[in-house]
Amino acid sequence: MNSDNKLRKSSQTVQEVLNKYGLELRVVEFDESTRTSQDAANTIGCELGQIAKSLIFRSKESKKPVCVIASGKNRVNEKKIAQYIGEKIEKADAAFVLEHTGFAIGGIPPVGHATEMSPLIDEDLMEYIDIWAAAGTPHAVFKLSSEDLLKITKGQIVSVK
Repeated sequence: MNSDNKLRKSSQTVQEVLNKYGLELRVVEFDESTRTSQDAANTIGCELGQIAKSLIFRSKESKKPVCVIASGKNRVNEKKIAQYIGEKIEKADAAFVLEHTGFAIGGIPPVGHATEMSPLIDEDLMEYIDIWAAAGTPHAVFKLSSEDLLKITKGQIVSVK
């Protein structure tokens, strides 16, 4: 595990964004993968539900990015998300995700995106005191409270499953 003095470029970018919130949030990097929710939970040693996975979809008509921050234990119900935003959504390809977030799939943080997005946040994440989110690479995460996630993203709590 690496501390933030020798972070990879993408992880350092996330750390700089986090520093602006004044919440003492620290990016940590692992040798092991944190690419999937299960990988992250295994590497960190936490429950699968404590992983806050940032997923990017594309709205079908307007072609805008839609960020959903879901608990690692949940599968996103795309029909529910469509009801919240008023149009159907589709999975976004890697190029679309990179263009709108500035990060590759497997390391998308909940903040610091290239395109401003107000995420929909899985209500199940609010069950946990501490949660873990990706920090720019498939080997980097940071721990925060569910309340801090809401505060830094200015997201909306919804049911995603």
